[in-house]
Amino acid sequence: MKRILLSLLSLFALAHFAAADDVAVMEIKVDGDKQLRRVVIEFYEGDAPETVANFKKLARKGFYKGIAFHRVIPHTLVQAGDPLSRHKDRTKVGTQGPGYTLPAEIRRPHTEGAVAMSRLADPINPARRSNGSQFYICLKPQLQLDGQYTVFGYVIEGLDALDQISARPADSNDNPLDRIVIKSVKIEPRG
Repeated sequence: MKRILLSLLSLFALAHFAAADDVAVMEIKVDGDKQLRRVVIEFYEGDAPETVANFKKLARKGFYKGIAFHRVIPHTLVQAGDPLSRHKDRTKVGTQGPGYTLPAEIRRPHTEGAVAMSRLADPINPARRSNGSQFYICLKPQLQLDGQYTVFGYVIEGLDALDQISARPADSNDNPLDRIVIKSVKIEPRG
């Protein structure tokens, strides 16, 4: 019995620590606020290796610097990653990426804090390939999205800050009226 219990504990530990050894540390600035908001994301490298590798590559290249959150749904989700969001013109924001897509790696549920890749709808994208850079963060479970999108990470710090951002006033396209900009995303060792 003791051996079975130890085996189960070992399996639980392996499953729990199946995340990558490093994390993404994101600093966010809201126009008009002096403080930076810090968000830390752990990765599910075992479940979404290509997606995680791509996110890390873009972060290391500084791709996300200056990109705005272009979608906020109060207490539900926030979305960023469109390079067009660097500009004030919002008419096409939410339509671009780095010029490529990623294979679907749909394995994880949309729990509170889940970080997932955006993608085009099924009629246009039946293979459910992910956008190369746009991602969203769930502020509460989104069960209706399970089995449809690649979840590649989880917010381990700063979910409260993202929830505050989600409640900011937005236009009819859920685009926040204030610019909410990613100042940096750094890949750091888990500490």
